Amino acid sequence: MIETTIGEEAIKQNLEQFLLVLSVSLSVATLSQVFSWLRQIPYTLLLVIAGLFLAFVDVRLVNLSPELILEIFLPPLLFEAAWNIRWKELKRDLLPVSLFAIVGVIISVVGIAFPLNLATGLPLATALLVGACLSATDPVSVVALFRELGAGKRLTMLMEGESLFNDGVAVVAFTLLVGTPLGTQALSLPATIAGFLTFVGIGIGVGSLIGFGISYLTQRFDLPLVEQSLTLVSAYGTYLITEELGGSGVIGVVTVGVILGNFGSRIGMNPRTRLLVSEFWDFLAFFVNSIVFLLIGDQINYGRLEQNFGLIGVTIATVLATRAVAIYGLGGLSNWLFKSEIGLREQTVLWWGGLRGSVSIALALSVPAMLSGREEIIDIVFGVVLFTLLVQGLTTRLFLEKLGLIKDQPFRQEYSEAIARRTALKRVLKYLLEVVKEEEINTEFYRYERELVQGQLKSVEEEIQQMQNIHPELRTLEMEQLREKLLDIEADTYAEFIRSGRLDNRLSPMLQEILAEATEDEL
Repeated sequence: MIETTIGEEAIKQNLEQFLLVLSVSLSVATLSQVFSWLRQIPYTLLLVIAGLFLAFVDVRLVNLSPELILEIFLPPLLFEAAWNIRWKELKRDLLPVSLFAIVGVIISVVGIAFPLNLATGLPLATALLVGACLSATDPVSVVALFRELGAGKRLTMLMEGESLFNDGVAVVAFTLLVGTPLGTQALSLPATIAGFLTFVGIGIGVGSLIGFGISYLTQRFDLPLVEQSLTLVSAYGTYLITEELGGSGVIGVVTVGVILGNFGSRIGMNPRTRLLVSEFWDFLAFFVNSIVFLLIGDQINYGRLEQNFGLIGVTIATVLATRAVAIYGLGGLSNWLFKSEIGLREQTVLWWGGLRGSVSIALALSVPAMLSGREEIIDIVFGVVLFTLLVQGLTTRLFLEKLGLIKDQPFRQEYSEAIARRTALKRVLKYLLEVVKEEEINTEFYRYERELVQGQLKSVEEEIQQMQNIHPELRTLEMEQLREKLLDIEADTYAEFIRSGRLDNRLSPMLQEILAEATEDEL
């Protein structure tokens, strides 16, 4: 009876803490929209600032458990990013993204650890763990800013693609290195490489198996809520199963997210279901990010940060230096070897926009308590994360504007909206024509409504023509959208035949190759 009462009290207390965190997060979100000057600051950074204020007045919302981030918060964040990433765009830059994510992590770990060891006397094994924690980039704020300002799709893809994969590589590197200072694992290059390949291989294997399995399963039925639930189960299930098998849960979740977002959603979901699932994951990512970034600020211990100010300062300098070596060096190598054509301005934004966040915090907090340097690792990582979020995060907009990387992107958004309005008005006219044929409607009323819609349609078409005259390159956007629609129609048709039992096996897409060949001929 006593145990039951204690359990009920614990549940009640946890629920109250959860509602408090959610209330503060939503209040920040609301205020950022009410006051125009707050809109200049990315929403996630506002949450960090709010958390810092709560920490300053010594209000602790909840204890930030690393298991909570890694097992509850991390899978939905990774899956949402992977679901929304377009394979066609990622494939074009897969080689530079892989270089940044794999070689870049190695450069970060080594480049942070050895200078930190030499300059501060921090044990090398501990310094390597600091490097592993800080090698994972978390560009949630930056990518949100890119989309808000209309930065180029390719820049967004490079930033987001690198983050997706280097999170997995960083977690693998941390897992391999954490046993070294405890004496449970020797730091051997062959063993490290073998362990890395095993972790990544299991993650890709499990993620592919679950991703393709669910993709073919959803072809057999059309139940939007069930398909939405399957994506949620796949995110958490893949992470837990992969970790249980000794692989990288992060790599597994990224793999299943990319497959379902680019393959499964096309062959097994109709457009309405895809929209429903995308909106669900947008909400979940907003919800989780609101909690994580608020708690990051709330967990700051000002006293300990002040005591380790020197260590943090040295680490910030090494983080910026190694990030510069990784981005400019590997970017130049990619341009030379693979003709990637990543410009110096884009590389500069990638360098400065390499923020650290929830993954770095989670890794630092997961360092075993028996490790003597654990407190220093946590303090250093918290200090660096705070610097990157507040200093780099708040100045990235300035970098984009000064480097001229926004250009005509706002016009592209306006152009897309005008195209959508034109399509909607044409459908309205088509519906009016069908209604007047099938039903008895007052002719004068029909003519009046038609003229209203036609007048608005003419106005929108003139607006589109004017935009095309000012920015001729916008015409390619309409072509891209048309081709995407053609591919969707083809995939939806095959899925419809399979669901109705008129086709047993999935047909390989035909239009994709034809359109690709046509594009090459145009070039």
